[in-house]
Amino acid sequence: MATEHFNEETFEQEVIGGNGIALVDFWAEWCGPCRMLGPTIDELADELDGSVLVGKVNIDEQSNIAARFNVMTIPTVILFKDGEEVDRLVGFLPKQRFIDLVEKAKA
Repeated sequence: MATEHFNEETFEQEVIGGNGIALVDFWAEWCGPCRMLGPTIDELADELDGSVLVGKVNIDEQSNIAARFNVMTIPTVILFKDGEEVDRLVGFLPKQRFIDLVEKAKA
């Protein structure tokens, strides 16, 4: 499944208004570590297809969402469960860290 690119409307509907787990990458085009993390996020979207919503928020285009969740450093990946933030990771990290985060939320 392709990685979702959220705007304010789709973020509100699918992440905040959704049920289940959503993994959201806050990133920007100009951010080197964000570009390095991008393929990992895409792989997670494919691997977690159907069990977890995986998406991205471009902080330059959707600054209101980034401000709402106090995203101060990118990349920041926030895990939501039933519309509520439950955890976050900051920086370029190995894929397994994100898998562990999702598994912890499923438990």
